[in-house]
Amino acid sequence: MREFAQLALDTAVSRGATYADVRVMDIRQRYLSTKNNQPSQVRESQSQGLGIRVIADGAWGFASTDDLSRASIDRTAAQAVEIARASSLCKREDVELAPEDKIVDRWSAACRIDPFTVPVSACLDLMLKIDAELLKVQGVTLAEAAMDFRRIEQLFLSSIGSDIYQIKTQTGAGYVATAFAGNEIQRRSYPNSFGGQHQTRGYELVEEWDLLGHAGRIAEEAVGLLQADQCPMGERDIVLGGSQLGLQVHESVGHPIELDRVLGTEANFAGMSFLTLEKLNMLKYASDIVSIVADATAAHGPGLGTFAYDDEGVPAQSTPIIKDGLFVGYLTSRETAAQVGQPRSNGTMRAESWNRIPLIRMTNISLLPGKGRLDDLIADTEDGIYFETNRSWSIDDRRYNFQFGTEIGWEIKHGKKVRMLKNPSYGGIPTEFWNSCDAVCGPEEWVLWGTPHCGKGQPMQTMGTGHGASPARFRKVKVGVAYSS
Repeated sequence: MREFAQLALDTAVSRGATYADVRVMDIRQRYLSTKNNQPSQVRESQSQGLGIRVIADGAWGFASTDDLSRASIDRTAAQAVEIARASSLCKREDVELAPEDKIVDRWSAACRIDPFTVPVSACLDLMLKIDAELLKVQGVTLAEAAMDFRRIEQLFLSSIGSDIYQIKTQTGAGYVATAFAGNEIQRRSYPNSFGGQHQTRGYELVEEWDLLGHAGRIAEEAVGLLQADQCPMGERDIVLGGSQLGLQVHESVGHPIELDRVLGTEANFAGMSFLTLEKLNMLKYASDIVSIVADATAAHGPGLGTFAYDDEGVPAQSTPIIKDGLFVGYLTSRETAAQVGQPRSNGTMRAESWNRIPLIRMTNISLLPGKGRLDDLIADTEDGIYFETNRSWSIDDRRYNFQFGTEIGWEIKHGKKVRMLKNPSYGGIPTEFWNSCDAVCGPEEWVLWGTPHCGKGQPMQTMGTGHGASPARFRKVKVGVAYSS
């Protein structure tokens, strides 16, 4: 890896690049799935290549290759410089980077059980047992389970002398029970929807979530939803479960704080942001009990946004985003930090693979815990609805008007869950919604959830992000919005 990267750097600098960085990556993935008690997919892939990013004549250039011969690497580095010079013909101003120190380091994410050492047969056996348990419940028409393992090995070299080697192992697992009757379909997922729970860990994640032990309950709820009452429309107090609140943070806080959106360079895919620069340190984003951080450090937990250094060689950091309700921080790169006068990037540049240029991406955007357990919060709620496990989401291109649906809801009366509700949904705008928060559960309820398929950029890049959250309560929120006429 080092020989390839150094060759690319030397070529770029000799061709006139004033800055260059190189990522050599080796990405291995194993994906397994079952459907209705039969293996569905068993696939393994490996991707190796090199990407080089340069500044020449004051503009960016990027090129990549999976042909790791000396001739190919030399051509690729030269092409990156040529692209930069072509880009400079239409630049508005020279690219400037916030300063960063030379770093030489090696880092491996914690992984107790390497998932690639677990036999495929053992993984399939567990998933088939889960399918069988789901199908035992009359009315379940589709049972699906999946596991997803990734090993990402990366070497980063830059023209300022940085030499950073990192290895991450990521594990994901989950399942879903679907019940179909007449013209209605309901589903329940565990531990989360859209692939389950994902973290930067090993196979120990699968063991800790006791997947088989929850299958019966999940199946019963899927079937029960067919006969459940429709979520009412109106204005109610709501309690969001931790995983749903994690996605709420992702969409209504995480994306709006990406500074490239704010500055207009991420406008074509999934929009811009309402959090324009004059709002920093001025906007009362949330109630006083709400504090949210962007934290990529290992101390925060094994999230999908955890690393030691980003793809610009900037160390992982913990950055306040909302502090006691006040909006105080963006996600930045070396370039955007310089554009807004900040002395340093907070280290959020990441690329999906060796053949993609790094973009500002969410790390672990987490709601800090408050006090108490979920049961206590429900007991303290006189009249409301509890929302659990995301089913759908929608938000406009400035990340302002949103609507979410969950798989299941429970009406709360006089401090108790009294009836199951189907097709629950709620909506609002971020500042009104977050300012209505009057309770956040404590660290005993806090989970660092993984969102494995966050899309951004053109060509689109899919990245994993993390979102720590405890259940929380919000007052007077519009509910039933997805089914209003």
